[in-house]
Amino acid sequence: MENEYDVIVLGAGAVGENVADRAVRGGLTVVIVESELVGGECSYWACMPSKALLRSAQVLRAARAVPGAAEAVTGELDVQAVLARRNSFTSNWKDDGQVQWLDSAGISLVRGHGRITAAKQVTVTAGDGSATVLTARQAVVVSTGSDAFVPDIPGLREAGPWTSRDATSTQSVPDSLAIIGGGVVAVEMATAFAGFGTAVTVISRSGLLTTMEPFAGERVAEALREQGATVLLDTKTNQVTRTADGVVLELGNGATVEAEQVLVATGRTPRTGDVGLEMIGLEPGSWLETDDTMLVRGFDWLYATGDVNHRALLTHQGKYQARAAGDVIAARANGAPVSDAPWGTHVATADHQAVPQVTFTEPEIASVGLTSEAAREAGYDIRVVDYEIGQVSGAKVRADGYRGTARMVVDERRKVILGVTFVGPDVSELLQAATFAVVAEIPLDRLWHAVPAYPTVNEIWLRLLETYGRPA
Repeated sequence: MENEYDVIVLGAGAVGENVADRAVRGGLTVVIVESELVGGECSYWACMPSKALLRSAQVLRAARAVPGAAEAVTGELDVQAVLARRNSFTSNWKDDGQVQWLDSAGISLVRGHGRITAAKQVTVTAGDGSATVLTARQAVVVSTGSDAFVPDIPGLREAGPWTSRDATSTQSVPDSLAIIGGGVVAVEMATAFAGFGTAVTVISRSGLLTTMEPFAGERVAEALREQGATVLLDTKTNQVTRTADGVVLELGNGATVEAEQVLVATGRTPRTGDVGLEMIGLEPGSWLETDDTMLVRGFDWLYATGDVNHRALLTHQGKYQARAAGDVIAARANGAPVSDAPWGTHVATADHQAVPQVTFTEPEIASVGLTSEAAREAGYDIRVVDYEIGQVSGAKVRADGYRGTARMVVDERRKVILGVTFVGPDVSELLQAATFAVVAEIPLDRLWHAVPAYPTVNEIWLRLLETYGRPA
């Protein structure tokens, strides 16, 4: 086996695969190192299985919101069918198809745990203890992702809590589930398990989805309660105890919560604790700071893409970074021009102020760019425009009693949109138009000529513009 390649990629998740693919397309030889399943977190434990768990109940709720369809719904959710469909999305946690894709793309694969042992050198230890030393002519790319963070709550680790991996891969549904956390994973899993009929209790130290516009978390909390979940805000968890029947959580207010299982969803930590960072003067377990070409600061051969660089912990942003990194590595190797000015071919400029995100709760939250608070903190002179989506004709057709809110954050000096947030059923389908507007910095007066089809929910764009006011 050849042990020298142009590029070595640590991690065969969606991000690492994209780095490798773009570098190969640029004429380089690439080997990818993976200790688990090719396809990574998104394919088997995050994006795909979690959304599969959420989708069936979402469809059922949508049908029940439309007379005629509602009368046709005579049964309850088939939880085992939902789990079986989820299993199909993960290929039953087998990566044969992903491995075949690597082979078809001309990307070599070495299975085992990779550690950087010198500049441009990675030693891979296989399951049988054998070691293979790989050398990179051009670059090593760390794309190892992140792990669930488990806080130092007394008794929590000893209680054997679920993390997101356990929740998305479970083959049975608990009767009751306590969730510690108030972020995206917490609210999505609360929505999924409440839809299954599980008695869900969400316990958050502050609010829900606190990095988003305030009305987003408020509406999700309200909806979870409507689904029968208990939502405890501004509540600390002091102690967790595993019992014969499940777990007992002692809260800061003196109350207790009993549940069959507890899920900890309190953030992520970089999977860099054992990749050899200490061998090149970096701190094991640290995030890897990069420039916009994904080059780790202080190095001319080390790149970091995806969660490990802490720029935007989202699969689609990681893949966006990966395309830039794979292309720039090839350009630098081939002596080609590098386009590293803002919005150039070889940079991930959107990471800073144009990140799109969908939270698949009930209702959905779709956002891109800056929130009103973030825009003010960044020094922009802004105007905030809100509109109730349920007043749009297309929303009324879509569902009786449609409830939703749209917010547009406008840079008053340049008259362009800095950020948009939609909360409501199926608003994820509105997001790409908002992303175009934010990334391209389309002037508001030009957006007046982007006519929304009637009657669709996209008419919300016209209502936002009308509320803002048309230029004279």
